[in-house]
Amino acid sequence: MEVRRIGSELVEAAAEVLAEAFDGYSWTAWTVRADRHRERLANLFAETVAAVGLPYGDVWAALDADGRPQAVAVWLRPDRPVPDEVWNDVAAENAASAGDRYSAMLAAEAACAPLRSAEPAFLLATVGVRPASQGGGIGARLLRPGLAEADRAGLPAVLETSASANLRFYRRLGFEVTGEVTVPGGGPRVWAMRRPPARV
Repeated sequence: MEVRRIGSELVEAAAEVLAEAFDGYSWTAWTVRADRHRERLANLFAETVAAVGLPYGDVWAALDADGRPQAVAVWLRPDRPVPDEVWNDVAAENAASAGDRYSAMLAAEAACAPLRSAEPAFLLATVGVRPASQGGGIGARLLRPGLAEADRAGLPAVLETSASANLRFYRRLGFEVTGEVTVPGGGPRVWAMRRPPARV
């Protein structure tokens, strides 16, 4: 597969990949209403990619021979901060996508706030691989360009995950757990991870 940055022409396809990858994931199961769940996830990820990832970060995809995304990663960069008004617009769209789970989404975000450092870093906002394409090394290939960008900038990379199975994968890429929290009220467990910059 070809790994490259994508543009606005693939927003819908990228959102569908992420929606499929996150269907059944503990964080989204807790924070997004169950009815029309896949559709709600696609709307949420389309907003993330179009309003935040493309204008202020980097959106990478692994494309198959027909040019269709099979995996997508959205990085946010400290040198292109997202304006507050954009985050406000995203929050409004998230409320629509989350439905009656929006209060749970806000509570989960608040619970995770202590995990987040103020240090400049490249944030892996989201990454997903279609289930049919998992296990072949696509995820690691997809993340290498973003990690290389962080290394060139001399900055760490950070992320959060709600799947214990992901910890081993990220550790192989140089990440280590820096904290964890369980969202109150029966919510998911969340791990924060950090990868120091490699020398280039």
